[in-house]
Amino acid sequence: MHRPSPATRRAVIALPYAFGIKASMALAGIVLMAGGAFASPAAQPALVLDGATLTLDQVVDVARNGRAVEVSKAALTRVERSHALLLEYARLGQPVYGLNRGVGQNKDQTIFSGDTISDEARGLSEAFNHRMLLSHTVAFGEPAPADAVRATMVIRLNTALFGGTGMSRALVDQYAAFLNASLTPVVLGEGSVGQADITILPQIGLAMMGEGKIDMGGEVMNAADALRRAGLTPARPYAKDSLSILSSNAYGAALAVLAAHDAAAILKRADEVAALSLEGLNGNVAPLLAATQAQRPYGAQQQTAKGIVEMLRGSALWQKDDKRPLQDPLSFRTISQVHGAARETLQALKAQLAIQINSSDDNPTVALDVEPPKDATPQEARYYVTQGDVRGAILPSASFDPTVWVLPLQSVGVALSQVAQSSAQRTLRMGDPTFTQLSRFLAPDDRTLAYTTIQKPVSVLASEIRSLSQPVSSDALALAGNIEDIGTNAPLVAQRVQKQVRYLRTLLGIELMHAAQAVDLRTRADPQRQTGAGTGALLQAFRKQVGFLSQDRRLADDIAQADRFLQGARDAAQ
Repeated sequence: MHRPSPATRRAVIALPYAFGIKASMALAGIVLMAGGAFASPAAQPALVLDGATLTLDQVVDVARNGRAVEVSKAALTRVERSHALLLEYARLGQPVYGLNRGVGQNKDQTIFSGDTISDEARGLSEAFNHRMLLSHTVAFGEPAPADAVRATMVIRLNTALFGGTGMSRALVDQYAAFLNASLTPVVLGEGSVGQADITILPQIGLAMMGEGKIDMGGEVMNAADALRRAGLTPARPYAKDSLSILSSNAYGAALAVLAAHDAAAILKRADEVAALSLEGLNGNVAPLLAATQAQRPYGAQQQTAKGIVEMLRGSALWQKDDKRPLQDPLSFRTISQVHGAARETLQALKAQLAIQINSSDDNPTVALDVEPPKDATPQEARYYVTQGDVRGAILPSASFDPTVWVLPLQSVGVALSQVAQSSAQRTLRMGDPTFTQLSRFLAPDDRTLAYTTIQKPVSVLASEIRSLSQPVSSDALALAGNIEDIGTNAPLVAQRVQKQVRYLRTLLGIELMHAAQAVDLRTRADPQRQTGAGTGALLQAFRKQVGFLSQDRRLADDIAQADRFLQGARDAAQ
């Protein structure tokens, strides 16, 4: 078997933090916090939401670890003032889309006139709000994963706290209560064209009213029963509440945040696997050296190269070998370039999503404490409330268009396709004696067929990932009487990236099988051969799950186990 380097034997925890976790410990299923203390989600304080500082990692924490939330006092004050401004604007006789006027092609219909807080107006408003949620619930397909629904709720709650929705305080409280009581509405997850997820989000609003189904701690029950068990009163959406619930990109953004998080995790795994593949090939480290990287100093590329170099510390690759080729196949030489480019693309996406989850994508939007310009035209001036305790403007907007983050999200899909292509090519090269100087298909002896037919799923996976990278954001029909004549398909784009991540994990698992086999063949031939600190730790952990291929066996089982191994590494990092 392989001989770990002294660095590996001394301490696998010496692996670099550049990968986001201590890689070897993640692979062993251990998560450490700074100082070596074990992380415990239960020990975390409630996440304070203020409408301005929510991070993507915090969304994932709430979605997947069940972290509790609370709303800052300043944000609650902002919510109450925003709601009051909205009602005052309508009381002045101004038409408000989704409050006293209909929505979509029905924007010319009057819901009620006059005083917004009269008993008659409230009754008409509540009935309209209920009908709006019912009529917009036209999603289809399978229920969305619980983490996607929880991410949706925390994002919508935080964007409501920004102050642009005019959402009532009672509804804001209901969002927080649902998250903290582990009440997850059962939400069918397909049917949004990505210009606000108006077909998906009403299901959350109805669940808050006690209608539909709710998953409560893993038990699915009628929403009304879940609310009673949690001691919550059904919501009664009023004014612009229902429009605030449904006219948001919270679902698409939630899927995108989770996809971005998982894409970052799979890129870490790709680095680790590629490093072991370089050992399996007996490849050249020259393209990874700091001096080489400095010739074209792209930041993420350098970060990737540095991390792989650290994983290889102590490896035989650092020793001169006359049998080592001067130039490796491109799929090995360009690891840092391809993975670095994917990271650059991912960072661009994350930057846009960070704005999305801390701002208002509402239409109309409520702008507190703004005044009309001194030279305002009559058309401009009509949107403002300039008298009374709460002042500002109610502004029709197109902030629901998420193109600004859908395009980089699609780019991440293209980047993952590049990563997959490289992984597939490395896997195929490792089965070829021309490049490895090892046995054909990495067979341990002349009788074993080894990794022959496994090339077929490698090809299929690469093709699947590539097909999912094709743009779909501009595939939309004109809807709602030709008013809504563009779309972005944001949730679909995110779902495709999520599928890519899952396929890529399987593909990387197959590459890992090849890399581990190749390294073991080398160290069996030369017991003194050393592996790197990080690659040795990876190999040790992997061999506890998938053994050396000493004779032919069902490789489908190995593929599944390798996939689970890499999934376990992601879960440990999480």
